[in-house]
Parts: sequence; C-alpha cells; structure tokens
Amino acid sequence: MFWKQRIVVKGAGDLASGVAARLWRCGFPVVMTEIARPLTVRRAVSFSDAVYEGETRVEEITARRVDDRAAVPRVLGDHVIPVVVDPGATIVREMKPFGVVDAIMAKTNTGTCMKDAAFVVGLGPGFTAGKDVHSVVETKRGHTLGRVIWKGEAIPNTGIPGEVRGFAAERVIRAPGRGVFKGVRSIGEHVNKGDIVAYAGDVPVLAPISGMLRGLLHDGVFVEKGLKSGDVDPRDDKESCRTISDKALAIAGGVLEAILMFMHREGKEYHLNN
Repeated sequence: MFWKQRIVVKGAGDLASGVAARLWRCGFPVVMTEIARPLTVRRAVSFSDAVYEGETRVEEITARRVDDRAAVPRVLGDHVIPVVVDPGATIVREMKPFGVVDAIMAKTNTGTCMKDAAFVVGLGPGFTAGKDVHSVVETKRGHTLGRVIWKGEAIPNTGIPGEVRGFAAERVIRAPGRGVFKGVRSIGEHVNKGDIVAYAGDVPVLAPISGMLRGLLHDGVFVEKGLKSGDVDPRDDKESCRTISDKALAIAGGVLEAILMFMHREGKEYHLNN
C-alpha cells in the first residue's frame, strides 16, 4: 500500500521487531539496522537474530541479513525484511527514506535527528518531540504505554522491568562474571530457580526464579559481569516466547498512528501507488 514510503528502523531487538512487523503488515517497506554482535535477549521474537543466522522468522515474517546494500531493493522485492549491520545507520543517508524509527532503546539519543527523514520517531526516553524527533512513543508499561507524544519527552527510565506476577527485577538473568556466553538451556523451556541456564566463561549462569525461559543471549557473545543475559517468565506460557509481546504491539501501534497522523496532517498525496 505504501511501497514507496520506505522506513528505516534502527535496532532489531524485540520492541523494534514488533514495530517493524506492524509496519510491514500494513504495507510499509521496512529496512532494519543492527550492530555486529547484537545483545538481544528475546531472540525468538527479534529480527536481530538474522545477523547471526543469516535469516530468521518472527511469526509469519522473514528477515535476512544483507551485506551488500545494493541488494536491499531485491530483498524487499522478495517480501523479506533486510537487516543491515550498520551501527551508525549510515544507510539512512544513502536511502533517504520517508521515515526513521529509532528503536535502539539506548535510553539516550545516539544521533537521530529530524533531518534524517520526512518523519522521525523515537521510542522511549532520550528523545524530545519537536526538537530532535517529530514524535516520541511511550514505552513504559502502564496507562500511557504506546501513546504518541508530539511535544516533550517520554517517562524517564527507572531501570526496573515491568512487574509480572509479583516479579520485576528478580526475573532478569544477569551475567555473574565476564567471558564468552554459552547457553545450555533453550528459550521456551521450563526452568526452576537455581538451574544452570548458561555459562559466562566458566561461571554458571543460574535461573533467578522458576518459570519459562523467555530470553537468552546468543552463544559466543562476550559478556561483562552484570550484563542482562536472559529473562524468566513466571507465567510459564511457552507460546508467549514465540509471539510478539503485548508491549511491543502497543508501541508498534503508537508508531503506526504517529506515521499515519503525519501523513494526514501534511496533506500530501500518499496514494497507493505514490
């Protein structure tokens, strides 16, 4: 529907992937950027895994690592989302896309500005709508999750994950030491508190609570002590680790709303074949 309105999504983690999936389903061609060694935890619902595996699938959508940027149009033509290793998102200057969504979730602006594209959206704290991006989408769980902010900033980062069945920070797995990460359990498995789920070098990484292992870093990543390396869902619902989360979909809905509102307000003729 909007095949000429290309959108670059910076980042390819779980929230960025939820945004990309919703835009893709609505007819926007999406190109994603990532770092060379993604630190994504919820890999089963993240297009960032294409960086490691070459190709990955989230629900019904396929993404593919593209090393030759000239091949991006061809990959889009194959109805596949291109993922480009491009930490500085230099492809934005090359492609001159209609829109840019900064979904890196760095909690700070790493270089995104309104001049990057006709419409630029920032997810969560670190951006100011009307100053460095056109709009901000709220990412904090609660009444305002997914709301579009046209002036000002999102709620500041608290550093505390959203509560699930009484567990917040306790459900996050963190590396107990530095070294190369190696998982010994798989995403989607039930684990009990104290089970070894991985190793950071020679140090065992333990499940902090009982539940379903919803996320785990990719093997081979070098971790520092304290790095978020996985998470456990106390609800123990295996299906939830294979489908885009409610949070990601809410944020994605905000991004889609912001883009369509901009197109409507601009009054430009964004027809089906524009």
